[in-house]
Amino acid sequence: MSNITMCILDETKICDQCQDCLICSIDPNKKCDNCCACLDESDKDYETIFIEEIIIDENVR
Repeated sequence: MSNITMCILDETKICDQCQDCLICSIDPNKKCDNCCACLDESDKDYETIFIEEIIIDENVR
């Protein structure tokens, strides 16, 4: 039984490891390095994230 992962950018596509999801939203020539500069773009004192899924690995405790 294979573990099929769907693309996080296009929910109709199977993930093909294209890594488009790892591109920086500020600088498209850069791979995301978790600098969080994209979170500082707004004038809000907070940022909202939406959690779509929590995956728990039963083998890790």
